[in-house]
Amino acid sequence: MTQLQQVSHANYAPLLGEPVLSTNYGLLYQTDCMNLFAALKESSLHCIFADPPFNLGKVYGNGEVNDALAKEEYLKWSYSWINQCIEKLVDGGALFIYILPRWGYHLAEHLESKGMLFRHWIAVSMKGTFPRGRKLYPAHYGLLYFTKGDPKTFNKVRVPIPVCRHCGKEIKDYGGHRNKLNKKGLNLTDIWDDTSPARHRKFKTRWHVNELKPLIPKRCIEMSTDPKDVILDPFGGGGSTYLAAQELKRYWLGSEITDCKPVVQRFKENFPKETGKSPPVRVLRSVFS
Repeated sequence: MTQLQQVSHANYAPLLGEPVLSTNYGLLYQTDCMNLFAALKESSLHCIFADPPFNLGKVYGNGEVNDALAKEEYLKWSYSWINQCIEKLVDGGALFIYILPRWGYHLAEHLESKGMLFRHWIAVSMKGTFPRGRKLYPAHYGLLYFTKGDPKTFNKVRVPIPVCRHCGKEIKDYGGHRNKLNKKGLNLTDIWDDTSPARHRKFKTRWHVNELKPLIPKRCIEMSTDPKDVILDPFGGGGSTYLAAQELKRYWLGSEITDCKPVVQRFKENFPKETGKSPPVRVLRSVFS
């Protein structure tokens, strides 16, 4: 009998049943995110990373997601899951929402109206798109970063010093003060220009859609949490957030309304020894109502 069989997760979240993926740090359920929210305790999560559908009319799975709503309907739906995020966060917990600027300013206004503290609008570079009609060339997505009051945790994340891809030398001389830079790299800014999506089929879990680089949720988790904190991603997609949380040794929960087999396969390939296990019972008790 495996540890997954020994620990019946249905005892903690009977309406969800057993997860489709379980590891020593996380659980993934194939369900609507609102079902997962309903099973969670208030003030039980330390960080939420959300990459929701953008309402672009795309088809997800077998049509489980209606991604072609009227503006008012889409915003009403967005506000409903955001309200759940706020309720489930601990005081000082962080909420990140990866979204098109078209929707980002609406969601930011709603978050402020709910008392959330604005931290940053991070511009995430999205190269390889194309201009549409009489508009500027769209080259970034918005990554909203809000906290429930003053942040519980804020860790400085550093990035490698940029070098020329041709000669390998550093691009800047830093005004002759190179020796004063931190050896671990540069401070992360609110413009991320190394985040373009993986577009080649062999580097993607779901080859027919844009897939989030694990680097993006990884930075958010590193920035806003400590080891063994609990992370939630309500829109699992290809599982990038769960992979990042697993690597960083944070407990994680997730939901994905469409087929979860690509995420399960990803974990079997990247964390074979940890897949099929279960998070500690104390963690399950702390998050499920």
